[in-house]
Amino acid sequence: MTEVVPLADAREESRFGAKATGLGAAVRSGLPVPPGIALSGFIVSAVAAGQQRAIEQLVTAARSLAGPLAVRSSAVDEDSADASFAGQHLTLLNVPTVGDLPAAIREIWWSANSDSAITYRQRVGLFARPSVGVVVQSLLDPDIAGVMFTQNPINKADERLIEASWGLGEVVVAGRVIPDSFRMDRAGAVRERTPGLKKIAIRAAADGGTVEESVAPQLVGQLCLDDDQLAQLNALAAQCEQVYGPARDIEWAFAGGQLYLLQCRAVTRAGSSSRPAAAPAASGPSKVIERVPLFANMSPHDVEGIAALFKERRFAAGETVTKEGSGGAAFFVIESGEAIVSVGGQQRATLTQGDYFGEMALIDKGARSATITASTELVCYGLTYWEFRPLVQQNATIAWNLLQTLVQRLRNAQAGQQA
Repeated sequence: MTEVVPLADAREESRFGAKATGLGAAVRSGLPVPPGIALSGFIVSAVAAGQQRAIEQLVTAARSLAGPLAVRSSAVDEDSADASFAGQHLTLLNVPTVGDLPAAIREIWWSANSDSAITYRQRVGLFARPSVGVVVQSLLDPDIAGVMFTQNPINKADERLIEASWGLGEVVVAGRVIPDSFRMDRAGAVRERTPGLKKIAIRAAADGGTVEESVAPQLVGQLCLDDDQLAQLNALAAQCEQVYGPARDIEWAFAGGQLYLLQCRAVTRAGSSSRPAAAPAASGPSKVIERVPLFANMSPHDVEGIAALFKERRFAAGETVTKEGSGGAAFFVIESGEAIVSVGGQQRATLTQGDYFGEMALIDKGARSATITASTELVCYGLTYWEFRPLVQQNATIAWNLLQTLVQRLRNAQAGQQA
């Protein structure tokens, strides 16, 4: 079974996710979608784990795309009418080359397993192992971009509501500017034009990622869409409703004079998230894992097998790794760098290479008991609840080590109360 397909062939939501299959339907219907490929949840997990055959399959399929690239999550349960993971799952714009894709894929896989995503899943009753597909597309260099609702999301009026700004549409989605706003009826008659305050534009940086640029003063308050462009957007809205149904939230862009559809989903109120691509992967977790008490007294063969389940995750200095009170489903071992542990705003400990945290999240579905903050660039290896539980069930040594660790924590807590 092929795990990387052209967007036009992405048909199974259970494998490729809602975003990929939605764009696949758009391509098959003749809508103007930038060229791209869809990755199944299976191969995303394999690439995140550093499996060479999966990486080779990804690189081979992506060579057909003109760079730079846009890489977006496409979780199986993403963007439904009842729950939207926008703002939880990552979008990486301007991934420079095909060779940079594996690190970007790993970041997106972790975004679906992050504390914020797990907290959201718990809140909406979707605490289950995420299956994260990915869409990789050629990145546009838009002159104008934004969002369009085929039904007014505020008052449900039967009209188009369009928000637009200069450059990449992330500036609108993330609320970085006051965009131009337009209201149109279904016949295309413009009911209202409201200039925004568009002081910045987000554009692709030469070395990857995006950069914020100041907009020329004369363009800050100038409407960025003319009547012809509004007519094209109205036609696109009608086409999208024919393909997907009513009440659609559309992301679009004008690049080189052509209108493109970037995404179409059911109307929700959530935003999106982006961050720079991760740095190259470290050598491997085995040497770090074998020093963790949970995995003590195990053969080298068993350690290698367990290490294969861990996936690298990097944090910048000052970044919050876990937040006290949030949901969590991942356990981390530090490969390099330092982190600060705090409880109730009070610093309690410093963690360094070989230290680990978050093991309680591997056992229950409770909240994080401490906040962990990277004090330097931090490289960790992480293991999720869904991979750890069958590991314990199949390995008595790990189960016994875990029991001893928990008993020791209980004794320490009791000693602290008696002191």
